[in-house]
Amino acid sequence: MELEILKQFAAKYIWWKTPEEAMRIPERVAAQVMDIGDYDDVLLLIETMGEDYLCKVMQNAEAGQFSPKSWVYWHYRLGVSAPGHVPELPQRRVA
Repeated sequence: MELEILKQFAAKYIWWKTPEEAMRIPERVAAQVMDIGDYDDVLLLIETMGEDYLCKVMQNAEAGQFSPKSWVYWHYRLGVSAPGHVPELPQRRVA
């Protein structure tokens, strides 16, 4: 059930790939819903995957997966960070 929901989200939120390609990294699908998902889809994601999973998505987020607004929202929403103590967004490292 969980992977089926993510596959449906993949078709909607990662439109530049096939759902099968997007599902190679299911955390990326979840991050995309967390960042730009509509209210109903976000509620379904939370209900289906659980807050622990979403916390792991946040902990393993890559640069560019979250807007600054979404990054702060999810840290507060999931209780990962106290107000004023949200970590910086992940950044790309250039060697």
